[in-house]
Amino acid sequence: MLTTTKMAFKPIPPFDFELSATIFSDGDSQIRKYEKGRFWQVISVHSKLLLAIVTSTGTVNDPELLVKLESYEKTSRSDKERAEEIIYTLFNLDFDLKPFYEQSKTDSVMAQLTRKLRGLKSPTTPTVFEALIDSIVEQQISLNIANKMEERLIKTFGGVLSLDKGVYYAFPTPQKLASASVHKLRSCGLSQRKAEYIRDVSKMIIDGKLNLEKLKDHEDANDIITELDRIRGIGTWTAELTMVRGMQKLEAFPADDLGLRRVIARYYSNDREISSEEARRIAERWGKWKGLAGFYLIMAAATDAHIR
Repeated sequence: MLTTTKMAFKPIPPFDFELSATIFSDGDSQIRKYEKGRFWQVISVHSKLLLAIVTSTGTVNDPELLVKLESYEKTSRSDKERAEEIIYTLFNLDFDLKPFYEQSKTDSVMAQLTRKLRGLKSPTTPTVFEALIDSIVEQQISLNIANKMEERLIKTFGGVLSLDKGVYYAFPTPQKLASASVHKLRSCGLSQRKAEYIRDVSKMIIDGKLNLEKLKDHEDANDIITELDRIRGIGTWTAELTMVRGMQKLEAFPADDLGLRRVIARYYSNDREISSEEARRIAERWGKWKGLAGFYLIMAAATDAHIR
């Protein structure tokens, strides 16, 4: 029998759910998607797969979310607590944007963008592992192509949740990817090296040689980059992207990312191509929120936000 559990969350304001979830509008409906005011994603809670459906019942200044968890398995109190942690992580609900907005007042461009995108919070993956695997997939290829590969990877190796309304897939576990053959990984569109990187880093986790979640405890971003850089196939760009997406380390700034440099150039140099060094110099004005400011620029370009 299908069980449905309902929970209400009160994020730290301001929070614009529609704006924050719109990044998932082009997602695969069997994995993660936002459509017509609803966001849904399969989450893994204590080895159980639950379909989390999130809708907004509040406002930007007084935000409230309604979350429904659907599964054929009984949901315990600890399951609900863990599911709440995951949802809070997914949308950074406990992050206070106000200090970032205050810092942005010193930069006329970012000040305008934060007003236009007020309440936008950056998403975070439920685990650092997921962010790292996605970042490896996205190395040196377009985001559109990478997204298709990530979807194939999830549907090939991820857990399956079958409900009356359809079939859904969860992100693969390190165990599943560690036991995968390079040939099977390559069938998802990955190159030989990326398939090896993903398999090897998954094995490191299984063998106890790498604890990605523990890296979040490091206060110095450079320490995290140094640790990740020791792993074959992971350089500074991959480490920085993983930190922003999977560790809520919003000071990390992947300046080598061409897409990020392109949007910085759009708003700060009249579309003149800029180098990584120039991008880092511009980012200094955003203080410890460089990564968040970069996300605001990406979303500003995606929503065609104009400034004076």
